Amino acid sequence: MQKTKTFKLLRTALLSSVFTFACSVAVAQQAPSPTTADLPLIEYDSIEHPVSARHGMVASQNALATEIGVEILEQGGNAVDAAVAVGFALAVTLPRAGNISGGGFMLAYIAEEDKYIALDYKEMAPGAAHRNMYLLPDGSVDEHAIRSTRAGFGIPGTVAAFDLAVKKYGTMTLKELVKPAIKLAKEGIRVTDDMAYSLKRSTKRLSQEPAAMKVFLDDNGVALRSGDTLIQSDLAWSLEQIAKNGADAFYKGAIAKKLVADMQANGGIVTMEDLANYKVAEREPLRGTYRGKEIIIMPPPSSGGVHILQMFNVFEHYDIESMGHNSAATIHLMSEAMRQAYADRSKHLGDPDVNDIPVEWLTSEAYAEQTIAAIPADKARLSSEVNPGTPRRPESPDTTHYSVMDKFGNVVSNTYSLNYSYGSGLMVPGTGILLNNGMDDFSAKPGSPNGYGLVGGEANAISSYKRSLSSMTPVIVAANGKPFMATGSPGGSRIITSVMQVLMNVIDHKMNLAEATHAPRIHHQWLPDKVYLEPGISPDTRAILSTMGHSIESTPFTMGSTQSVEYKDGFFYGAADPRRPGAEALGY
Repeated sequence: MQKTKTFKLLRTALLSSVFTFACSVAVAQQAPSPTTADLPLIEYDSIEHPVSARHGMVASQNALATEIGVEILEQGGNAVDAAVAVGFALAVTLPRAGNISGGGFMLAYIAEEDKYIALDYKEMAPGAAHRNMYLLPDGSVDEHAIRSTRAGFGIPGTVAAFDLAVKKYGTMTLKELVKPAIKLAKEGIRVTDDMAYSLKRSTKRLSQEPAAMKVFLDDNGVALRSGDTLIQSDLAWSLEQIAKNGADAFYKGAIAKKLVADMQANGGIVTMEDLANYKVAEREPLRGTYRGKEIIIMPPPSSGGVHILQMFNVFEHYDIESMGHNSAATIHLMSEAMRQAYADRSKHLGDPDVNDIPVEWLTSEAYAEQTIAAIPADKARLSSEVNPGTPRRPESPDTTHYSVMDKFGNVVSNTYSLNYSYGSGLMVPGTGILLNNGMDDFSAKPGSPNGYGLVGGEANAISSYKRSLSSMTPVIVAANGKPFMATGSPGGSRIITSVMQVLMNVIDHKMNLAEATHAPRIHHQWLPDKVYLEPGISPDTRAILSTMGHSIESTPFTMGSTQSVEYKDGFFYGAADPRRPGAEALGY
């Protein structure tokens, strides 16, 4: 593509140290690595300026996918068109997370109709799924079955959502938008340092069967190295079927037949009927305010929307700007608000089509005041002493994210996932499609943690055709009635807190988009009872927090990978998080 009109954000793919690399490999060997488990720290340029452009902006976790999105905008497509093209491209260029057999959430502003939409295309449990399907005779959860076999495969939603989005809100055809991904899959892409590293970490899981080995490993069973060419001919075939026949190819046609035959031969339970019955849920976005800005955010089964609004209600009672960015006082307040929110997540959040979710109460001022009253000013609480709140009245984790803005005023914030890195590691022969293990997002045993350490309750128990709870949190921010910012992140349980801190950095601390992205992050999720800190938090602050009773843990991993866009004073701005190598923000 021509790049004379583009302004590229500086990129780097340097790992910070041999020590960090060793730590991450050690963790990867202990358990299957979730897609949203964060990568080692990398160094990035200290000049924190967002990229800018006049006509549109795309920020994603992969440079090739970003460039395809910009090409679509340059051709006259709108933000929805570009977002769909980016989504299909990521299935080729970021196979550990980009997908056509996973699920996610798309939040968008449609300028022509002056409305916000929320497309819930999370995976659904198959018709034969039931509450205790992963429990062993001793009552424990069969983690291997749910994470590494076809029994953990949920009915995918990605293709259905992209097809729907283009038909209702796009200006181009699905065939036009899939074409760039087909070209990349057929002709091949260069394996980057980042991809080589992730393939090496996942070699054991990708070695389970010949189909995935053929694509991602060489003849000796060694993961492709940096500089090698990754050709995905079978995936190109699948994308061609979608280009010709739309979503029907995946849910009723040639792809569906191959997928179900694979299920039947290898212990999976997804059927042709399950695929044909999948429906994208079009939901009403949640809307709240924070310091005069309107927050438009994903509703359940995303837990992030509810909990960010819940925490912002608490923060509005404090002068966060005066307290200081990442000061001990600010981190103490954030940690305690996070602690309460994740406790509430464990009990109250689930599929809104099946459960009565107390959204209005959780996001109410009355509950914020109750939370504030329980937070000590000078000491940390113990998570064992913090319980999910009780409504006082009835109501009337590799994931990847990308954000797009166009010159017409449209905005898309999209997060989608295979759940773990490369999903289950299993591939349907002849299709190039990696299978998700999205069933692990359910509470296989209510009260026990999933692969991200998150505890779920009965509201997220397994039942047929139910959607699982997710931390994915796409968000759009508006002022004076018009959207001006969009962001989101991968990161498993840390998605919610990563997204929230970028919003706080922009709104409370008046940072530009790059500064807000680069700033060190913290995380608390109730259980385990720890405050996780990225490097960059001062030793004095850490000491004060420890004195207050917080259990501090320095993480060798980065938190999240926010991909953000903004419109301000006639310019589009973008910031691709340097925490994941290869990300890019690009405009024209």
